[in-house]
Amino acid sequence: MKPGAIHFLFPPDCLVVVIGQDGLVANTLKYLNGQPVIGVNPEPQRWDGVLLPFKVQDLKALIPEAQSGKRPTRSVTMARVKLSDGQELHAVNDLFIGPRSHVSARYTIEMDGRREAHSSSGIIVSTGMGSTGWFRSLLTGALAMAGPASSEELKLLQHAGFPWESNHLYFTVREPFPSRSSQAELVFGRIERGASLQLTSAMPDYGVIFSDGVESDFLEFNSGISAEAGISPKSGTLVQ
Repeated sequence: MKPGAIHFLFPPDCLVVVIGQDGLVANTLKYLNGQPVIGVNPEPQRWDGVLLPFKVQDLKALIPEAQSGKRPTRSVTMARVKLSDGQELHAVNDLFIGPRSHVSARYTIEMDGRREAHSSSGIIVSTGMGSTGWFRSLLTGALAMAGPASSEELKLLQHAGFPWESNHLYFTVREPFPSRSSQAELVFGRIERGASLQLTSAMPDYGVIFSDGVESDFLEFNSGISAEAGISPKSGTLVQ
């Protein structure tokens, strides 16, 4: 545990009410193991709140209904990265695997029997919930350059993302650089449940992995450390 890190414990049968912005809901889901979450928007005039369908005044009627199982819920597939030293990190939106600063990330990447050495600015592994955020931004840039040659799958993902409860994730490599010592063909793909994207760091002291844009809460990913990114065994539950 890092000094100063905050950790929460929630009983397995609790109902969690989150009052705040979307990011607080997403971050709370990472500490849970399926307990239902009610997202409340305290200032609907300021925040759209994709994950905040309720207002404060709704809670009086909503909480008893949710506790008795009378409210519908939606499952949220999460991502997880496991390191060879036993550490792991979960993500509701996406994982970033790459350099701490503006230098090239160096690593080997392997999936479905394919293996390459990469030099890039990092990898994004996206969940369905995160597919309309950072992941979409990266696809938009790639599609603009590829034009008509882009696949239908890429176009669909760029416009609509994929469902929050999907049994898969997607990954994309940022700015892959082909050279005599690096390749750039294994740069996009789908990670099915039970499978993983496997990575081994070749970065001496500047490799990091963080989730959901929280750069301050990271795992070191330096030379010799291996990582497996895939679907988390736990999922989130949002009250609808």
